[in-house]
Amino acid sequence: MPELPPPRLDEIDALLLDLLQYDAGRTLHELGERVGLSPSAVQRRIARYRKDGLIAGQIAVLDPHRFGPTVLATVLVTLNQESFEHHRVFAERMRAEPQVQQCYRVAGPWDYVIVLAARSMRDCGRLGDRLFKADDNIRRYETLVAFDTIKTSLALPLPAPQSPPPQDRRP
Repeated sequence: MPELPPPRLDEIDALLLDLLQYDAGRTLHELGERVGLSPSAVQRRIARYRKDGLIAGQIAVLDPHRFGPTVLATVLVTLNQESFEHHRVFAERMRAEPQVQQCYRVAGPWDYVIVLAARSMRDCGRLGDRLFKADDNIRRYETLVAFDTIKTSLALPLPAPQSPPPQDRRP
């Protein structure tokens, strides 16, 4: 699939998208006040962002510590054999596992970085055994348990707003 060019954003688009990626629960009225548009104009822009694929989804971010003990761990993984098919199979397994919060294919000595969420250290160990130790195509994996969450975000740096082309001012 060819890579799409970055979207052309005006200043209002950039501000509105930034507000939405930090808190999509704001009302249309509140967003409109922040960007200087009516709620209906904000709604039209948001509909356009969704149609154009700029907004991929909308979720509620839960505080993992409000639900009792939670263990967050990052796992570094190296595969034994590398082919398109081996990577596809591994990626499908990671996508299918609810306790895998994030998974990235990376450059360097590791092939993947995975973020796991588990109810306890014991559950985290069992999850690691099931996902990684039981897989014959995993050469090595290393689990890094998080002691504390310093920052969690999915916010992206947005391209700078683009000004409209200058008007031809010839008489």
